[in-house]
Amino acid sequence: MDNRPSPEALLQRLREEEARAARGRLKIFFGASPGVGKTYAMLEEARAKRREGVDVIVGVVETHGRAETTALLDGFEVVPRKQIDYRGVALEEFDADAVITRRPTLVLVDELAHTNAPGSRHAKRWQDVEDLLAAGISVYTTLNVQHLESLNDIVAQITGVHVRETVPDSLLDEADEVELADLSADDLLKRMSEGKVYVPDQAARAIQEFFRKGNLIALRELALRQTAERVDAQMRGYMREHGIREIWSAADRILVCIGPNPLGARLIRAAKRMVGGLKCDWEVLFVEAPGLRISASDRAALVENLQLAQQLGAKTVTLSGLNAAEEVLAYARANNVTKIIVGKPTHPAWRDMLFGSMLDQLVRGSGDVDVYVMTGDVEPSVRARGPRVDRGAWAPVGHYVWSTLAVVFCAAINLAVFRFLTLTDVAMVFLLVVAVVGSRYERGPTIVASFLGIALFDFFFVPPRFTFAVSDVSYILTFGVMLVIALLISGLTLRIRAQAETARVRERRTAALYAMTRELAAVRGEAEIVTTASRHMRSTFGTPVQILVPSDDRRLEVPVGTPLAYPIDDKEQSVAAWVAERQHIAGAGTDTLPAAQGLYLPLVAATGLVGVLGVRPSDPKQFQDPVALQLLETFASQAALALERAMLADRAQREAVAVEAERLRTSLLSSLSHDMRTPLGAITGAVSSVLEDKGTLSEATRRDLLKTALEEAQRMNRLIANLLDMIRVESGALEVQKEWLPLEEPLGVALIRLEDRLREHPVSVQLPPELPAVPLDEVLIEQVFINLLENAIKYTPAGTPIDVSAVMQDGTVRVDVADRGPGLRPGDEGRIFDKFYRAPASSAASGVGLGLTICRGIVTAHGGRIWAENRPGGGAVFRFTLPASPPPGVGEAPA
Repeated sequence: MDNRPSPEALLQRLREEEARAARGRLKIFFGASPGVGKTYAMLEEARAKRREGVDVIVGVVETHGRAETTALLDGFEVVPRKQIDYRGVALEEFDADAVITRRPTLVLVDELAHTNAPGSRHAKRWQDVEDLLAAGISVYTTLNVQHLESLNDIVAQITGVHVRETVPDSLLDEADEVELADLSADDLLKRMSEGKVYVPDQAARAIQEFFRKGNLIALRELALRQTAERVDAQMRGYMREHGIREIWSAADRILVCIGPNPLGARLIRAAKRMVGGLKCDWEVLFVEAPGLRISASDRAALVENLQLAQQLGAKTVTLSGLNAAEEVLAYARANNVTKIIVGKPTHPAWRDMLFGSMLDQLVRGSGDVDVYVMTGDVEPSVRARGPRVDRGAWAPVGHYVWSTLAVVFCAAINLAVFRFLTLTDVAMVFLLVVAVVGSRYERGPTIVASFLGIALFDFFFVPPRFTFAVSDVSYILTFGVMLVIALLISGLTLRIRAQAETARVRERRTAALYAMTRELAAVRGEAEIVTTASRHMRSTFGTPVQILVPSDDRRLEVPVGTPLAYPIDDKEQSVAAWVAERQHIAGAGTDTLPAAQGLYLPLVAATGLVGVLGVRPSDPKQFQDPVALQLLETFASQAALALERAMLADRAQREAVAVEAERLRTSLLSSLSHDMRTPLGAITGAVSSVLEDKGTLSEATRRDLLKTALEEAQRMNRLIANLLDMIRVESGALEVQKEWLPLEEPLGVALIRLEDRLREHPVSVQLPPELPAVPLDEVLIEQVFINLLENAIKYTPAGTPIDVSAVMQDGTVRVDVADRGPGLRPGDEGRIFDKFYRAPASSAASGVGLGLTICRGIVTAHGGRIWAENRPGGGAVFRFTLPASPPPGVGEAPA
C-alpha cells in the first residue's frame, strides 16, 4: 500500500497516456556525427516493421550517394518531394501535407535538424515532424549530437565550427525512444577514407576540418552522455509511475548533507574528490527547520558553502522540514540517490539521547542507500560557530507578563470554586491554561507558565495548603507529569505554529508567483511584460527591479516605455553585459564583481538569452539566503519565458509580414507580367502598323487600330489606377470628403463612363423616389460602382442583364449590384475581396484582382460594409451599405 503512487500522480499519468495515445510515436536514431550509421539503422528497422505488416513509407531519406543505403530503399513507397520556387531556383523539400493526406502508420524522415527552403510552411523540418506526430502518424528520424541546442556552444568550442541548424532539447526529451548509433573514431575515419560517408574529395576535406580524430572522440562522449542521461531520466520516471521507492543503483548519484556549520566546506571538498573518482552527478542539500533561526555567522557560512558547492559543479537544493532525516531520505528516494554523505557529529552525546540522532535516523531509514560519515578536509583554522537562536526561546516581555497573569487568574478562579472541585480537576485547569499560553505565545512564556502553574498548584491546593511542603510523595510524580505534559503540549503547539508560519510564507510566495504568471500571460508587448514583472518582483522582494533587454546592436538597454527603477551608469552596464555574455549571476552579494550596486541575473529561455534582471537591494546580503535567491531565480525564469514569448510572437509577425509581402510581390509581378504584356503588345502592334503603313491601310482600318491602342492604353490606365488606389487604402492615406448627394449622381457618372462596355449587358436601375441623400465622397463611390459593374461585365456572359437597386434599411442605404452569371463558388463569398484573388473559372478575364478589394476599403472608410452572396435563380449580388446620417460629432456638410 505504501508503494502505490499518489492519486495526483496517477491522474497526471492518465492524462499523459491519453495525450500520448492521440499522438504518433517518435523514435530518434541518435549519433555523434554523420557516417555512424543512423540512416542505415533506421532503414533496417523500417524494413523489419514492414515485414510485420506495418504501413511504412519514406518521407525523405538522404543517401548521400551511399550504395548500401540506397539498396535499403528498394520496395518502399517514397513520397514525392514538393517543388518550391525560390528566386528562380526550383528547390525540393519534404512534403508533410502529402504524408498527412496519405496517413501511413509510420513515416521515415531523415535529418531532423534540416532547415526548409523559404516559402515552406515551417522553417525547420522538426516542426514538420511535430505536425505529423500531432496527426497521429509515427515517425522515425535521425539526429546528430551537434544539432542539439544546448550543446551548440560546446560543439563550437570543440570543433571550431558553429552549427547553425539546431533542434530544441525538448524534442529529444519527449521522444518515445532513442537508439544510439555508435561507431569508434578510428572506424569512422576508415569509412570516410573508403568513401562510404562522402565522395572522396569531400571526405578528404572533412577529415582535415570537422572530422579530426579528437573532434570525433569528444562528440562521441557527448552523444554517449546525452543517451545515458536520457536513459537515467526514463528509469526515474518509470520508478515514479510505478511507486517504486527502492533505490536502483544503475548509476551513482551522491547527495551531500550540510548544515549551518563552517565545517561544511571540508565535507563538500571531500565529497568532490569522491565524485571525481566515481564520475557521477552530485547534489548538496540543506534542510532548514521552520521553527529555528540560525545566527548571522552560521548563515554566512551556509551561503559560502552552497556557493562553493556550485563552483565545484554540484547542484544545490534547500528544503524546509521539521525532521531533517525524513526530508533527506524522501529527497534521496525521489531522485534515485545511491550514496548519502554526512559529517561526523560534533555536538555532545546527551543531545542525541534527549532529542534523537539525525545520523541514526538516516542509517536506519536508508535501506538500499549507502550512508557515508566523513570528517572531510582538515583546515588550519575554522571560525567558531555562532549560537543557534530558537525563535521560541526569546519573546517580548509583555508575553511573559500576560502568561503569568493568565496562570494567576486561573489560580484565583480555582480558589473561588475549590470546594466544588477535586485536585485532578484543578490540575486539568492548570494544564488547559498552559495549552492556551502555548498556542498564543513562544516557548519561553509557555515554560514560565508551566513552572508557575505547578508552584501555585502546590502552594494553594496540595495538602498542606499554603506551603510548598508535600505530605504525600505521590504528588511529586503528579508535578513531574504536569510539567512533562505542559512541555509536550507547548512543543507540539509551537511546532504546529511553525508549520503554519512556513505554510503561510510558502503560500504568499506561491500566490505572488502565480499572480505574476497569470498577469504575464495576459500582456503581449515587451514593455508591458517588463513593467508587469518588475512591479511584482519589487512588491515581493521590496527592492528596485530593472529588466534590461538586448537591442538590435546587442547592447542591453531599458525597453522603451518602461520607467527606470534605479540609475544604471557605465559601471552597472558593464556588469550587466558580463552577465549577459557569461550567463552567470554577478554583482552585489556575490563573489563576481561584488562592488556593483545591483545584483544581476541572466534571463535565459529555450532560445537563449532574452535579457538581464537587475535588483538593487538595500542589504547586499539579502539574496545570499538560498531560499530568497531561489525564489528570485524562479521569478526571473517566468519573466524570461514571457519575454521569449513576446520575442517569438514579434518574430513570427515579422516573418508573416515578410511572407505576405513576398506573396504579394509574386502575385503582383505575375499579374502585371500578364495583364500589362497584353495591352502593351496590342498598343505596340497597332501603333507600329500605322507608322509602317505605306498607303495600304484604309482610313477605317487606321481608325480601328488607333481605337484599339486607345482602349488598351485606357485599360493599362485603369490597372495602374487600381494599384495606386490599393496603395492608398493599405497605407491609410485614403481621405474621404463627404457631401450630401443622391446616389443617382455617382451611379450616373459610372454608367456613362462604362457605356461602351455595357452595350452587351442591359442595365436595370431601380432607385426609389423617396431615397434620401447620403453623405458620401462622390469620386470614391463612383469608383465603387465602376468596379462592381466591371466585375459583372467580366464574369457574366454577353446578353445577361445587370440590375442596380437601392433601399433604406435600418438607418442605412443598401445598394445591390446583381447579375445573372455563374454565381459564386461555396467559400468564395469572403475570399473574393482579398487582394489578387480571382475566381478560377475566370482565368481569361483581365485584371489583377484588386477591384473588389478597393471597393471594400472605400466602403469601410465611409463607415459601411460590403459583402457578396449568390442570387436566387442564378447569378451573384454584391451589396454594400452607406450610413444615411453623419457620424456622431460631425456636423452636416452643405448639400
